[in-house]
Amino acid sequence: METFASSASSLSISSEPHVLAVDDNLVDRKLVEKLLKKSSCKVTTAEDGLRALEYLGLGAHHDSSTNSNGSKVNMIITDYCMPGMTGYELLKKIKESSIMKDVPVVIVSSENIPTRINQCMEEGAQIFMLKPLKHSDVERLRCQITQC
Repeated sequence: METFASSASSLSISSEPHVLAVDDNLVDRKLVEKLLKKSSCKVTTAEDGLRALEYLGLGAHHDSSTNSNGSKVNMIITDYCMPGMTGYELLKKIKESSIMKDVPVVIVSSENIPTRINQCMEEGAQIFMLKPLKHSDVERLRCQITQC
């Protein structure tokens, strides 16, 4: 079983924003990956929060300041509802990290619960979006990454 799936080829252009997409649902993960790739983003996927932390170099067995393959992540998109570690818990871990705290985190959820949205925004989420993501949502995210 592969831990991380990167969709970028070895010939990828370094100016492509690199997005880590975290979702326990394979269909949702593939949808986000497809939409982001259409917007010229490099995408790495992880199926849960623990794998995402490992990839970011924040897992229990990592001490380094770069992620496992040394590439910079420009944005993290995570599902809120996941087994083991919620997107909110992942967000907190990222924001507690001195090396990752400035990376924008986007929380996505199929449930529109105002208290949940507020909680995530107060903890440092850049944006809270409802599933399923659409092309217009990805354009908005791309703007966040490239500061357009």
